Amino acid sequence: MPANPRKSNLYTRTGDQGETGLFGGRRVGKDDPRVAAYGSLDELNSALGLAVGFVRQRRVNNAIQSIQNELFNIGAELASDRPVRRGKKAADSFELGAERVRALESLVDEYDALVTPLRTFILPSGSPGAATLHFARTVARRAEREVVALSRVEHVNPNVLAYLNRLCDLLFALARYVNKADRRRELLWDKDA
Repeated sequence: MPANPRKSNLYTRTGDQGETGLFGGRRVGKDDPRVAAYGSLDELNSALGLAVGFVRQRRVNNAIQSIQNELFNIGAELASDRPVRRGKKAADSFELGAERVRALESLVDEYDALVTPLRTFILPSGSPGAATLHFARTVARRAEREVVALSRVEHVNPNVLAYLNRLCDLLFALARYVNKADRRRELLWDKDA
């Protein structure tokens, strides 16, 4: 029987005084704008994971899981206190490129074309899959605000800001599409209700 490999501890005790380490080694407070920004991305990633559990459309889930991987890359970029590594291999770089923003735009256009045009606001609701996508969209907006706040005090790759903005649009389009696919009626905003 092979020997069991030593399992790493989930705890390090290095953050017990309210600090954490960035890639590069610098210690910062857990309330630092950089930590808040990548922490919100982590929360968004979890919200998307929840959505995958409820969304029944395989192609939508594949898109979400691709985005989840990209959010880890963006989180790594934001967690770095040094300029991102620019290696010869794509695996050596954490920097998000404009092509990822364009890919999201293509998905927004594709899914938005599959639903009826909106003439008023809709309430975030519907099937469990659509409702969790609406929830993820609101988490994405908060993550976007956190990254904007970080960009006010430190350099942030402008593609990250654009990506998060498009991601919010995509999650809205996906929620609408999932409601249509699940045959759930969208609830229109009634200002007099």
